[in-house]
Amino acid sequence: MEVRGRLVRWASGIMVGLGAGHLLLLTVMAREDVVGWVERGLWAAVPLADGGAVSEESLRNELTFWAGPGSFAVPLVLLGCLMWHLAGRGVAVPAGIGWGLAAWCLAGGVLLVPSPYFAGVVAGVLVVLASRKGDRPSAAGERGSGAV
Repeated sequence: MEVRGRLVRWASGIMVGLGAGHLLLLTVMAREDVVGWVERGLWAAVPLADGGAVSEESLRNELTFWAGPGSFAVPLVLLGCLMWHLAGRGVAVPAGIGWGLAAWCLAGGVLLVPSPYFAGVVAGVLVVLASRKGDRPSAAGERGSGAV
C-alpha cells in the first residue's frame, strides 16, 4: 500500500478507536441507564416530552443518550470506516475533511482537558498529509509527460 493509503488508514483507525472507545466507556460508566433502555424498550429510552416534569433520573437518562448514541461518536466511527474503505481503493480523502476534523478535535481538546480529543487532531493532520502526498506529481510524470 502506498504512503497516502497508510496515512489514511492510521487516521481512520484513530477515529474508529476514539468513537468506539467513547461508546464503550459510556456503556460501562452508565450501565444502569443503558440497561434501563433495554428494559423499557429502546423506543421509550429518551422520551421527547415527560409531561413537563424534570427529574434527576430523566436528566441523567438524557445525558447518557447525548453522550452516547446521540453524540458524534457514531458518525466518527462511520467516517473512519468510510476512510478505511477509500484508502483500500486508493481514493484520496479531501484535505478539508482532515482540516475540519483537526479543528473540531483541537477545540474539543482545549475545552475538555484532559481529553483524548487531541488524538483526533493527529488523525486530521494525517488526512491532510495524505492529501498532500497525492497532489505532488511523480518524478517520472514530470519528465515523461510533455503534454501541455
